[in-house]
Parts: sequence; structure tokens; C-alpha cells
Amino acid sequence: MSDLTARAEELDAADELAAKRAEFVLDDVVYLDGNSLGALPAVVPGRVADVVSRQWGELRIRSWEESGWWTAPERIGDRIAPLLGAAPGQVVVGDSTSVNIFKALVAAVRMAGDGRDEILVDATTFPTDGYIAASAARLTGRTLRPVAPAEVPDALGDRTAAVLLNHVDYRTGRLHDLPALTAAAHRAGALAVWDLCHSAGALPVGLDEHGVDLAVGCTYKYLNGGPGSPAYLYVRAEHQDRFDSPLPGWNSHAEPFGMRPEYEPAPGALRGRVGTPDILSLLALEAALDVWDGVSVEAVRAKSLALTDFFLECVSAYVPSGRVESVTPVPHAERGSQVALRCADAGEVMKRLIGRGVVGDFRAPDVLRFGFTPLYVGFADVERAARVLGEVLD
Repeated sequence: MSDLTARAEELDAADELAAKRAEFVLDDVVYLDGNSLGALPAVVPGRVADVVSRQWGELRIRSWEESGWWTAPERIGDRIAPLLGAAPGQVVVGDSTSVNIFKALVAAVRMAGDGRDEILVDATTFPTDGYIAASAARLTGRTLRPVAPAEVPDALGDRTAAVLLNHVDYRTGRLHDLPALTAAAHRAGALAVWDLCHSAGALPVGLDEHGVDLAVGCTYKYLNGGPGSPAYLYVRAEHQDRFDSPLPGWNSHAEPFGMRPEYEPAPGALRGRVGTPDILSLLALEAALDVWDGVSVEAVRAKSLALTDFFLECVSAYVPSGRVESVTPVPHAERGSQVALRCADAGEVMKRLIGRGVVGDFRAPDVLRFGFTPLYVGFADVERAARVLGEVLD
């Protein structure tokens, strides 16, 4: 047994979250792609079967009221809220991340007022965020300016209506300074909109504490909601009366069954709803959130950093010198819950890793990406992944 293997065993034995692994459907594969799609919580299949066979099959239309279908978007939003550092009544679940970015960004520009004609967007963002921001700029008659997150404070000015930023860079795993960048936006009189897809469920976010105006995120990564599970929209309480959605629908009407021709927005975060919710996906997500019972985000963050530290150490020990280069920041304050390694022939290397039972993913042109979900990834997984990577690259 190598020293690293022995250390992995010791770290797993001391892991306060180790028991959570049993709450997921897993096999002997090392699964390090939870930053793309989280593993299946074991409680979900039975819960979904009940939704299909009893709530839909037997109660049918009655389930909108008797099974709580109608209130699911805000009820599940309130379950996600603590993971975002948000009080109840500010998060609503539904639609995709892309749709929610559109709603949030257009609403932010409208709240900023006519005197501000520019939108700043993270120049390193996931492509969809940029596409949506460009569309929002065209719709609202604003100019869109891509800016690297580090340059945002200097780029902000009295023309800035809103800034759209990613909390964690999807390629590199770099964690951006949400408190400082939000404060900079506010000093300039602009609103801050954050994409939390790669941070929620992996580290503390602190939306309320740091004064974030609007935020969106997916639920199928670290929240383990399942493929295509609905996204969420956070609308800070003080903005809710002014939140003017570009997609008003009957579900966000103050009187949805009144069928009135005039639109009157519902109170609170309900204004973020649009149309009929996707009940099967919503209730699968609700079941998946059970794994968070008794878990603090701080404990998850501590283990995440320990896992990524250990992975980087194991990579250094096992992988031949010069074969990979980490593009993920070393300082904890700048690191999310993934490690990205630049590697020649990264696509082919990842295929070989998957063939050896280590699942990460590849991002063009040359990045191997490994995501660490602390609820089910252990230190022995980390050691094995790095050891197999070394063998594949030798």
C-alpha cells in the first residue's frame, strides 16, 4: 500500500460526510463529473414512482391541490434557499437556467432605469450566458460589453445598468469574488446578476449577506436533481415589487385562474414563474434535496477543498512531469469544487480514463475537467483517479 493510498483511507475514516455516500446510487466507478450531472439520490425512484402511479394515476387533476403540485415551485425554492444563503420567499424553481438568465437580466436592466445603457457580461462565461445577454441587450436597446471578471470594477460606470457574472468559471474552476464584485456594482449604481450553476451545493454563496440582486442556477449538478431538472431564480426581497419579468405568464399572475386579459403580477418571487410547471422533474428534484438533511454547506466546502487539495497532490505524485498543467487556482479563496488540467490529446485521454472506470469530462480544446461532489466522492476515489490518470499518461 502506497503512502497516498494509506492517507486516503485515513481521510475517509475521519470524513464526517462519508455516510452520505450510501444515500446515492453508485457503483465501483470513480464518478468525478457531478459538476455536469449529479449522481442519483437513492430516494428519487420511489418518490417519482409514487408521483406517477398515485398522484397522477389515481388523484389526477386533484393533485394540483391535494398533492401540492401548484405550490411546488416556491416550496422547493424555499428548500434550496438555505444552500444559497437566502431567506425564504426569494427563490422560485422552474424553467431552464437560460430562460431564468433572460428573465433576471432584462428585469435588472428595467429596474436600473433608462439612464443606463450598458450591460457588462463575464467575457469568460459559459456560451449560453453570453448569447442570452446579447439578446437581452438587443431587446432593451442596451450595449453589451464583455469584460473579464477581474476587470469589472474598472469597467463599471454611470452607464452600467447590470452586470452578469459566473460565480465559478465552468472551464477552470476559478471562484470569483462575489462579495467584492457585487459591492463594486452597487457602488456604480448597477445591479448584480449571478450565475451559480457551478457553486450552489458546493460552497457557501451568501446571497442575502452580500446583497446580490438577482441570481440563477441549475439543479442537476451539485444539487443532484436529475438530467434537465428545472433551474431556479432568486429575486432579492427588496426588488420583488419592481421585478418586471419579460416573460409574464398565467402562473405569475396575481389571479391565475381569473383568466383576465390584463396582466397583474403576483406578489413576491412568484413573479418569476411563467407557465405550467414540469411536475415530474420538480418533484424528482424535491426528493433529491432530501440528501441535504442535516448537512451544512460549510462542511461540504471544507471537504471539497480537502478533496481538491488531495487530488492535486496525488496528480503531482503519479502523473509524469510535464504531461498536465493545472489551470485551477491553488488558493482556496479562488477555487470552486473542480480541478481542470490542461493536457495534450485531452479528449482521447478522457476516453481512456472512462474506459478504466474514472469518469470526468473534456472541454475543448485541451482540458480534462474533474468535479468533486463532497456528498458522495471520497478520498480513495481521488487517489484512484489520479493513479489511473498517471498510468494512462505514462
